[in-house]
Amino acid sequence: MGEALMSETVSEVLIPLAAVIGIAFSLAQWYLVSRVKVIGADPVQRARSERKNGLGDYLVEEEEAIDDQSVIDKCADIQKAISEGATSFLFTEYKYVGMFMTAFAVLIFLFLGSVEGFSTKSQPCTYTKDTMCKPALANALFSTVSFLLGAITSVVAGFFGMKIATYANARTTLEARKGVGKAFILAFRSGTVMGFLLAASGLLVLYVAINLFKIYYGDDWEGLFEAITGYGLGGSSMALFGRVGGGIYTKAADVGADLVGKVERNIPEDDPRNPAVIVDNVGDNVGDIAGMGSDLFGSYAESSCAALVVASISSFGNNHEFTAMCYPLLISSMGIIVCLLTTLVATDFFEIKSVKDIEPTLKKQLIISTALMTVGIAIVSLLALPSTFTIFDFGVQKEVKNWELFFCVSVGLWAGLIIGFITEYFTSNAYSPVQDVADSCRTGAATNVIFGLALGYKSVIIPIFAIALSIYISFSIAAMYGIAVAALGMLSTIATGLAIDAYGPISDNAGGIAEMAGMSHRIRERTDALDSAGNTTAAIGKGFAIGSAALVSLALFGAFVSRAAISSVDVLTPKVFIGLIVGAMLPYWFSAMTMKSVGSAALKMVEEVRRQFNTIPGLMEGTVRPDYASCVKISTDASIREMIPPGALVMLTPLIVGTFFGVETLSGVLAGALVSGVQIAISASNTGGAWDNAKKYIEAGASEYARSLGPKGSDAHKAAVIGDTVGDPLKDTSGPSLNILIKLMAVESLVFAPFFAVHGGILFKLF
Repeated sequence: MGEALMSETVSEVLIPLAAVIGIAFSLAQWYLVSRVKVIGADPVQRARSERKNGLGDYLVEEEEAIDDQSVIDKCADIQKAISEGATSFLFTEYKYVGMFMTAFAVLIFLFLGSVEGFSTKSQPCTYTKDTMCKPALANALFSTVSFLLGAITSVVAGFFGMKIATYANARTTLEARKGVGKAFILAFRSGTVMGFLLAASGLLVLYVAINLFKIYYGDDWEGLFEAITGYGLGGSSMALFGRVGGGIYTKAADVGADLVGKVERNIPEDDPRNPAVIVDNVGDNVGDIAGMGSDLFGSYAESSCAALVVASISSFGNNHEFTAMCYPLLISSMGIIVCLLTTLVATDFFEIKSVKDIEPTLKKQLIISTALMTVGIAIVSLLALPSTFTIFDFGVQKEVKNWELFFCVSVGLWAGLIIGFITEYFTSNAYSPVQDVADSCRTGAATNVIFGLALGYKSVIIPIFAIALSIYISFSIAAMYGIAVAALGMLSTIATGLAIDAYGPISDNAGGIAEMAGMSHRIRERTDALDSAGNTTAAIGKGFAIGSAALVSLALFGAFVSRAAISSVDVLTPKVFIGLIVGAMLPYWFSAMTMKSVGSAALKMVEEVRRQFNTIPGLMEGTVRPDYASCVKISTDASIREMIPPGALVMLTPLIVGTFFGVETLSGVLAGALVSGVQIAISASNTGGAWDNAKKYIEAGASEYARSLGPKGSDAHKAAVIGDTVGDPLKDTSGPSLNILIKLMAVESLVFAPFFAVHGGILFKLF
C-alpha cells in the first residue's frame, strides 16, 4: 500500500519540536505582557519605553485630571485581591477534586485489573486473536497512570491560564487609558499565553506518554493505545468539576450583584460599594478561564485518543507505521505553527485603531487560522500518510486514500468555523437577533425572556446541520477514524480559539477594575467595548467546544462499540431503547442540578448583599468598605458543596449502567445523552449570550434606537438585566458543562469497556 514520505525519525523530532515552540511562544507573550508595569515611572523612563503597540510603556498618561499613582495603586490592589481569591478557590477546589480523582484512579485499576482476575499472563489480543498481547493487569496500571497524567495536565494548564489572566486584567485597564488598541493587544496577548501553553503542553505530555508506554508495550500497539485513552478521561474529569464548580462560584456572585446592585439599588455594574463584585471578578477567572481551558484540553485529548485507538487496530497499527500512527499529533503540531503565525497578524502586523475594529480583528483570527490550517492539513496528509491504507470499520478493514483523510479533517475544521460564525450571529449585538431581544425589553422582562428562549432554540438549527454533514461525510470516507480526525480538525486551531476565549474574561475583569478604581467614564466605555466583543468571542468558544464534543463523543462511542464487541446497536431492542430514553434524560437532570445550585447560592448571595446595604452605615454613600469576605465564603462553600452531585451523576452513570445492565444498554445511554445534550448545550449557551449582549446593547447606546431604550436604570434596561441574570447560569454553568457530560461519559465507557464486556449486565444475567 506504499509508505509515508515522512520518515519515523522526522516525525519523532517534529512533534516535540512544535510543542516546545508553542511553549516558548507562550512564554514570550507572557514576557511582553509583563513589560507593562503596574507602577509609576519618571518622564525619562517613559521616553525610553515608548514602542509600537505600547510595549514596555509605564502607564501614567491619564487623560483625565486623576492622580496617576493613586489610580495605579488602586488597580494593583484590586488585581491582587482577584488573583488571591482565584488562587485560593482553585486550591480549595483541587483539594476536594484531588481526593475524588484518587479514588476514581483506584476504581480504574480495580475494575480493569479484575478483567482477567489480576493475572500477569499474556492474553490473546482483542482484534487479532492469533497474536498475544500484554496482560489485563498492565492495561489497568497504565490506564490509571495515563488518567492521572491527563488530570494533572488539565489542572496545570487551567491554573496557569488563570494566573496569567489575573496578572493581565489590571494592565489591560491601565492600557485602556492610552487607547482601545493598546488595551486590546495586551488582553489578546494574555489570552495567547493560555492558548499556546495548553495546546503545546497537552501535545507534549501525550507524545511523551506514548513513547514511555511503548518501552513496555513494544509491538503491542493495541494495548498501548487502549491504555492511553485514560489521558482523555483524566482531562475531562477535571474539566467537569472545574466547569461546574467555577460556574456556580461566578454565577452566584454575578446574579446577586446584578439583582441587588443594578435592579434594586440602581448602581453601576462592578461598583465597589457592591459586596459581591470581587467574587464576580474572581469567578470570571476560575470559571471562564480555568474551566474553559480544562474543557477544551479534554476535547483535544479525547479526540486524539479516539483517533489513536482506531488507528492502532487499522493498517497503521497492524504494520507498526509510527509516522502514520502519529497523524493526529502531527495535525496538532501543524495547528500550533499555524496559530502562531495567525496571532502575529493581530498583535504585530495590524493595529486596532477604534472600537469598531475589535470584533472584525477577532473574526479574522478565526478565518486566517482556518485557511492556513487547510493548507497545513494537506501538507501533513501528503507527507505523513501512505497513499493508500486501511481503517478499522466494525470488524472489517476499509481502504482509504490519504487525500480522503485530508477531506475528513478539513470538513471538521470548516464546520467549526461555520458554527463559530452562526454563534456570533445569534449572540452579537451587531446583528438583528440580539437587537430584537433588546427591543423586546420595552414591554418588560417577560417578553425579553420569551424572545431570548426563542433565539436559543433557533440557533441550534444550522450548527446541528453542520455537525450532521461533518459526521456523514467523514464516516462515509473513513468510518469512526474519519469522525475522530474531523473532531481533531475542529480543534486543530485550539491555540487561537483559546486565546480569543480567554480574551473575554480578561477584558471583563479590566472593566470591573476600571469601575472599582474610580476611573473616568471614557475609560469604562473602552473596557466595555472590549468586554462586549469578548462576550461574543466567548460564545464562539463555547460553540467550538460543543461542536467538537459532539464529534469526539461519536468517535469515542464507535471505539466503545468496537471494543465491547457489539456487532450493531439496534434501537428497537428493549435493552438499547431503555438506555436511549434514560440517556436523553440525563442532560435535563444534570442541568436541573446545576441551575438549582446556582439559584440556591444566588439566593444566599442576594440576601447577604441586601443585608449589607441595609445594615452597614455609609455603605451606599461609599464611605465604608463592604464585607467582601462574607460573599467570598458564600460562593466558595456553595460551589464546593454543589459541584459533587452533578459530577457524581456523570461519572457514576456509565459504571452503574455498564455493570448492572450491560454494554447494549450503555450504548443506548451514550447515544441518547449525545443527541439530547448537544441541542440543550447550544441553546442554553446562545440564549445566555444573547441576553447578556442585549443588555450591553442598551447600556452602550450604540445606535439611536438603543439610546431610546436606555439609559442605565430605565425600565427597558432593568428588564434586560433580569434576562441577563436568568441567562448567566445557562451560558456559564449548565450549557458549557453539558458538552463535558457527553464526551466524559463516552470516554469513560471506552476506558471501562474491557470490564463491561466480560462482567457487565449483572441484572440481565440474573433474570
